Amino acid sequence: MALWAQIFPQLQYIPTETLNELYTEPLPLDVRHYLASWIEDQIWEEFDLDNMEQEPRARILLDQMVCLLQEVAQKNPNVVEKVKLQHCSKKLSVYQAQPMQLVRMVRDMLRKERLMLRQGIGFPPFQPMTGGAPAANGTPQSVSEDHKADVDNLVLKVLEIQNCRQTLYQLQEDLNWEKQEIEPMQVQNDLDQQHSDQVIRQNRIKQLEYNFSVSAKKRVQLLQEAVYALEQCQSCLILRIKSWRWEQHRATIGVHFDDNLGSLQTWCEQLLGVNSNLKQELMLMKADHGEAEEFHTLQESLALLLQTLIQNSLVVDKQPPQVIKTQSKFSSTVRYLLGEKMVPGKPVVLKAQIITEAQARNLGQQSVIPNENVGDLLNYTAILEHNTASKSTCATFRNMSIKRIKRADRKGSESVTEEKFALLFNTEITITGCESSYHIQTISLPVVVIVHGSQEINAMATIIWDCAFSEPNRIPFVIPERVPWKQMCEALSNKFMSEVQTHRALDRYNLHFLAQKIFDQPDIAQDFGDIPVSWAQFNKEVLPGRNFTFWQWFEGVIDLTKKCLRDYWTDGLIYGFIGKHHLHVLLQNKPNGTFLLRFSDSEMGGITIAYVGPSENGGRKIQNIQPFTKKDLDSAGLGDRIRDISCISYVYPDFKKTDVFKKFFTVISPPNPDGYLPFKLTTVVNPGDLSSSTPSMPPQTDLAPDFSIGPDYGLTMNQNHFPPHPSNCTPTYMSDPMSVPGPIYPPAMPLAPSDDMDSLDEILDQF
Repeated sequence: MALWAQIFPQLQYIPTETLNELYTEPLPLDVRHYLASWIEDQIWEEFDLDNMEQEPRARILLDQMVCLLQEVAQKNPNVVEKVKLQHCSKKLSVYQAQPMQLVRMVRDMLRKERLMLRQGIGFPPFQPMTGGAPAANGTPQSVSEDHKADVDNLVLKVLEIQNCRQTLYQLQEDLNWEKQEIEPMQVQNDLDQQHSDQVIRQNRIKQLEYNFSVSAKKRVQLLQEAVYALEQCQSCLILRIKSWRWEQHRATIGVHFDDNLGSLQTWCEQLLGVNSNLKQELMLMKADHGEAEEFHTLQESLALLLQTLIQNSLVVDKQPPQVIKTQSKFSSTVRYLLGEKMVPGKPVVLKAQIITEAQARNLGQQSVIPNENVGDLLNYTAILEHNTASKSTCATFRNMSIKRIKRADRKGSESVTEEKFALLFNTEITITGCESSYHIQTISLPVVVIVHGSQEINAMATIIWDCAFSEPNRIPFVIPERVPWKQMCEALSNKFMSEVQTHRALDRYNLHFLAQKIFDQPDIAQDFGDIPVSWAQFNKEVLPGRNFTFWQWFEGVIDLTKKCLRDYWTDGLIYGFIGKHHLHVLLQNKPNGTFLLRFSDSEMGGITIAYVGPSENGGRKIQNIQPFTKKDLDSAGLGDRIRDISCISYVYPDFKKTDVFKKFFTVISPPNPDGYLPFKLTTVVNPGDLSSSTPSMPPQTDLAPDFSIGPDYGLTMNQNHFPPHPSNCTPTYMSDPMSVPGPIYPPAMPLAPSDDMDSLDEILDQF
């Protein structure tokens, strides 16, 4: 369903007139949406529409389409959607006598979609987020402007129906008057003149009766057309609400999202008003003409449209955090787009409940609220309150907290950080002018519940994969096990820019190195775009020779850049992700002292300086200074460290470091008034005698930086040179610079729960 996956997010930008022309009966938007994969898998272009011998093959496709649609309708928990899909399947069955006509319609529809994608018909200029200010196109306000004409046309149709009704009433009154006037003439018709007047009046009565009959038929026809137009316009509205939710979902990975709901709320309110007016006209029509089958059908259609509108107008405006730690406070806001139409004087209490993925799958608009409680949620109620200033009706849950969570049985190697939940918000609501109340509900985006901070990174990996690669209108919360690398590239770049808050994206060299790393193909120069990458490669399997996964390593780089290196990255001073071979190509012909900044591929959250230096035999070689972590850069910034290191002079390709990094240098403070002399931390690199430890020096060697206390104290103390540290061991500096140098060992890791178990406190809570 690659074609529909591109069309669906852009539906809100396509004028309703274009949509109505493209998705006509018997292939409305609903059929295209629910059968997207099947439709695109068939080879419609192979049909010769003039060859009647292919008609049996076309009829088979028609039968398959009808069966699939009935199956989708049967499995759909939403009663409203189910009825619509069943209605669509009946309309498709009409084409049994002309199956080739259906083939023509499907083929033409797909051709038009491809043409729209190529020409951008009705689409805003849309690109994946590359930073900077978001484009103004595609905002809810522009969406409202695009469809204002459609709503205006609906209002005009209602006015036309009302005018037609008034015309009918006037004709009826004139008819009654003429009939009353002609009765005496039928008794007294002696004179020719009187007889002539009688004929004239009879002819006028016939004309009035004819006009009345025409107007009555026109009135019914106008009402039918208005109901159909309302159905089409409301279908576009519902799809746009779904599209808004989809964009909100994608915002987790940094895709631009405008959360303004004002235009959608106006649209909902307008359609509710149109529905109410049409319902009133239908009631008057039934009173004038009595019960009829067509009136009953129109009444059912309006009732179904009203129910659909009321139940789809509840949205989660501010999502809860998608990684929630038990015993921690969090908030969420739910908004009702028809809030101004609620019956006044009766408070509406919205309730929240945490549900599992399985419960979310069984959830429908008419479903009973899940009985099984899978978690203890504190402060789970809030009142829908109207804000006159913003004209919004919201329920804000300010201090929710998950006290306890019940885990489902896990499959195979699945960990607790892969288990997804959601918050279900529901209530009963009554709309002004409606006789009965409606049960409305909506669910949040998927959340992962953790019990310890050490689980957060892996939990976020689950959320990133879900937000980046789930399909629109999926069954909660189904995700693919593998995705093409080119999709992963977009997700990684968007996430990096969003978290770091920079306009500079990852370039193709960065992304190629990331592909080499995740696929463990460091020497491959081919395009990885279509190669599938699995969830296991992303965050279950550790990288070769490392004790961390690809996502854990990548997230460490994001965190370091966000907290310490944002300006360096934005200014293009950090080359970033680069492999050894590419590094050698860039620096091999550069003079001594040329350097570039790259993220360490052996240490989580580290940046290193790769530079050209002299070798033992008088030649040149590329060396790498031991990576700087956030802790290192908190004590002395990267700019100061680059200034202090004497063996580097030119940042690649040939810019003086003093010119490029000058704005990052720290200016020494004057003496303090209290008499203390200022000091600074100086970074010194001591290559040492590498020949003794590395007889055959590879292109890259980690060298430990030496640290010196400034000359103001007349004391200098350098750390011993570290041998190349194992990949699974983070080198550690001495906490006390005045202590005697000696062997330094990694500190013992604090005890923390792993991703496949909960904390001891939570386990004890179960008893």
